[in-house]
Amino acid sequence: MNLALAPETIARWQFGVTTVYHFLFVPLTISLAALVAGLETAWVRTGKEKYLHATKFWGKLFLINIALGVVTGIVQEFQFGMNWSDYSRFVGDVFGAPLAMEALVAFFLESTFIGLWIFGWDRLPRKVHCACMWLVSIGTVLSSYFILAANSWMQHPVGYSIDRATGRARLTDFVEVLTQHTTLVQAGHTLSASFLTGAAFMVGISAFHLWKGKRAEEANPRKTATMRTSLRLGLSLAVAAGLATAVSGDRLGQVMFEQQPMKMAAAEALWDTQAPAPFSVFAVGDVGEGRNSVAVEVPGVLSFLAHHNLTDAVPGINDTAAAEAAAYGGRPEDYVPNIFMTFWGFRLMIGFGMTSFAAGAAGLWLTRRRRWVAPQLRTREDEVPRLLLTRNRELGPLLTTWSWRIAILTMGFPLVANSFGWIFTEMGRQPWAVYGLLRTRDAVSPGVSTTTAAVSLTVFTLLYATLAVVEVRLLTRFAKAGPPTEETSPASAERPPALTY
Repeated sequence: MNLALAPETIARWQFGVTTVYHFLFVPLTISLAALVAGLETAWVRTGKEKYLHATKFWGKLFLINIALGVVTGIVQEFQFGMNWSDYSRFVGDVFGAPLAMEALVAFFLESTFIGLWIFGWDRLPRKVHCACMWLVSIGTVLSSYFILAANSWMQHPVGYSIDRATGRARLTDFVEVLTQHTTLVQAGHTLSASFLTGAAFMVGISAFHLWKGKRAEEANPRKTATMRTSLRLGLSLAVAAGLATAVSGDRLGQVMFEQQPMKMAAAEALWDTQAPAPFSVFAVGDVGEGRNSVAVEVPGVLSFLAHHNLTDAVPGINDTAAAEAAAYGGRPEDYVPNIFMTFWGFRLMIGFGMTSFAAGAAGLWLTRRRRWVAPQLRTREDEVPRLLLTRNRELGPLLTTWSWRIAILTMGFPLVANSFGWIFTEMGRQPWAVYGLLRTRDAVSPGVSTTTAAVSLTVFTLLYATLAVVEVRLLTRFAKAGPPTEETSPASAERPPALTY
């Protein structure tokens, strides 16, 4: 059968399409939950209405995002039985344990307390209501951690044994599965990237409203104050999360050099073992010949990334493939992943992610001399409109039209980086579904025909495309509407301190 039409290939395309689409929502859910909880905490502590308006505005976008995220995430669970039944049969006892914990603990926290948060604005005390969103945030982090623990086990299986009678993997140490070094490092990198995503999302939408208000003849001063607070929060978080993403990514790369040398060799198009090993800025590889026909390299940098020195050897694709063929059987070329996708996926992940970090740093620098709240506003509430409009005019010389446009565009960069990061992670592991234990070709459902798989792929792709249109329209509609500045403090909540901006 033509490999391009094999059920395995179609099943991989389907899982790739649904997973990449689903992960557009995950980082926004994680970060927006924490950001909304932080903004509500600021409102509870200070009583300033700008924090209340920001909480309601970003909270509404968070609810849209999590609703679509839950819908698309459910499909992921079903696919293990649809197209990957042999995988589920072999590792279900191990892989299913973290997923069960995610449903029993994390999803319970999210679903229960998000309901209390939505319907408790006029019923719960302020501090209790705020605590509900913090519990939702904790639930999102736990949910991601349990799922990443399952994925990390696929990258580096630990805490299991093979049952000789059934040939299936059996869980022997659940704590080791949850706390192995791969899980900890991957969770740190994914969470920091998630907060970078949320920061860029907040910066982009805030920049849109401030730019729009700057050009309007009559700006809304309360809306301006709310969005300026959001802008500064997003910029600060972008810098902090960007640095954390870079540091955790460096550590994750070292772990992968140790555990999956083929993945990292493919990420650098390093065909032969070299000492010191160069970092490839740009390369055009000839897979058939096992070499690069064009390469722009920086000497020694890859050795530094792998071992934190400029001299140690880094295994190449050819040597690593030969070693894996000797260990697991077959031909060396069977163990070489798609070099083009891993090489460019790795670079696009880093490039788009660090662009948002750079935009955040530049934004903080450009706004460093602007204090969004003037001292007079704390004592003269009747001066709020005039002073805020004055500040809005003063912003013009520092933030040019191109600055606003870049801030808006960077909103989508971390989403692209996240997608390419997962493409690199999963394709770089091939031909393994579980590294060293189960090949991808042995993990698919044996009873699924090419026609059935193709129909399933088509249906899910069209369904997700429809959901994408719904998601974009909903987010665009409510994001353009801006914060609800006409709203005041909830009637039944304890009376906050004197409201100021």
